[in-house]
Amino acid sequence: MRQGDYVTRKSYGGDVMFKIERIEQLKAILRGVDYRLLADAPLVDLTISNPADVMDHPRSSSPEFRESLRRLAVSQMQLQEKNQLSINHKQNIDKSYFEVPGKVLHLDGDPTYLRKSMQIYGELRVPAEGFYVPEAQMADALHRLLPQIRPDIVVVTGHDGILKHRKSGGPSSLSSYKNSQNFVNAVQIARQYERNRDSMIIIAGACQSHFEALLRAGANFASSPSRILIHALDPLCIAAKLSYTSVKDTISMLDIVELTVTGLDGLGGVETRGSYRMGVPGIQHTEDYV
Repeated sequence: MRQGDYVTRKSYGGDVMFKIERIEQLKAILRGVDYRLLADAPLVDLTISNPADVMDHPRSSSPEFRESLRRLAVSQMQLQEKNQLSINHKQNIDKSYFEVPGKVLHLDGDPTYLRKSMQIYGELRVPAEGFYVPEAQMADALHRLLPQIRPDIVVVTGHDGILKHRKSGGPSSLSSYKNSQNFVNAVQIARQYERNRDSMIIIAGACQSHFEALLRAGANFASSPSRILIHALDPLCIAAKLSYTSVKDTISMLDIVELTVTGLDGLGGVETRGSYRMGVPGIQHTEDYV
């Protein structure tokens, strides 16, 4: 057994696929393949998976996620059809239009998930800039990046979890979580930059994060209401939907729950306006406008 092997844990019934990040004596440090989970386990507790059975491409990570991507693509096509019908009806002629989807700033504490996320943003035509930033440094990074990038949507995610050996307090205490305090700090810095939840949308958290604390800090959407593991790319799905939801429309978690793998147990939030704008007449280089 060596670094890079794909494994499951016998003691957990092989429920989650991991990749061995490194080995320390007789223990392996593990990184979830589909879920934002860092763990450690004795080598004797691990079972190697056949690499041919591990689909590392994000589109193949699970049938549920592939369905989420399909629904996102369908919603974009429906929005385009609605725009064109509106123009044809009002002008009674076939005029074109241009699109200004919401811009995403994505900070991720995991470089592998960041690469997957940026690939999918590109496939979904979502304008996005992504940065690998360790969770403890995200607040400082946002303080520097927000004035430069001026995003419509901010995603702060990475790894989190309820600590096995809590110093004090229970699930209600931020000290019981690996990185929830760092995510809260990042959200607070972002809200100092822009207080209006519709002018800048924030999606925050990872596996088992302190959902209530993130909402109190100013997040629009956060994980994890039931303190469960969330799919690695669930935050991306919410960001992509908001990027292509009209500024005239308000959506709630009930409207987008089907776009996530882990549902309302994994993510929740407050009603939020979209960040997409239609412009007329059509122009060739939309990026010149945004």
